[in-house]
Amino acid sequence: MTIRLLVADDQRIVRAAFVNLLSAQHDMEVVGDAEDGLEAVRIAAMQRPDVALLDIRMPNLDGIEAAKRILQDNPEAKALMLTTFDLDEYVYRALTVGASGFLLKDATAEDLLNAVRVVARGDALLAPAVTKRLVSEFAKQQRARSLWPAHELRELTAREIDVLTLIAQGLSNAEVAERLVVSEHTVKTHATRMFAKLHLRDRAQAVVVAYESGLVVPGASDDAAPRPPG
Repeated sequence: MTIRLLVADDQRIVRAAFVNLLSAQHDMEVVGDAEDGLEAVRIAAMQRPDVALLDIRMPNLDGIEAAKRILQDNPEAKALMLTTFDLDEYVYRALTVGASGFLLKDATAEDLLNAVRVVARGDALLAPAVTKRLVSEFAKQQRARSLWPAHELRELTAREIDVLTLIAQGLSNAEVAERLVVSEHTVKTHATRMFAKLHLRDRAQAVVVAYESGLVVPGASDDAAPRPPG
């Protein structure tokens, strides 16, 4: 399947580099590029990309608002945000509007291509270590707030809670499986059921739920993560 891509970045050289790299891949097609958020939304409405690669900071309309509008118009699309370590305050906002992942602007070509394919599949949270750090830093500032009603988690089984906790800590399905001593297929099954019960579109939204409900505490040690019985 060919991944249809939209690239939006106000830096012409950066945008051109991304377009050239992505267009050269046998499984990718760049259907549009934009220099600001408004243009990105307009192109997305016409071209219906599978993945929108959006710089967080752009003129006229920032990447977060652009992502929100694109995903509202086309819920099947995925938004991949370009960010830097000094933009922690924007990351949580991006997650809440439905962004599927983040990529550092100085990422390697290999990392970019892998990120696009991962987000297009929708089966993993992009760059978990980076996402965990960024969300944790912002969540520390908001720890007094509890935006997600914790009682909704009561619909989940104990194992689904375990899976949600580990996903929010940045673990891949394979790593969750290893931690819980179950198969990767079992992890995917629990995750799918958990997403359905909480009405979540992907793993990025699961991170939001885990932090806002207090299930995962920013800065908590991995020693607090669920362990297999015995």
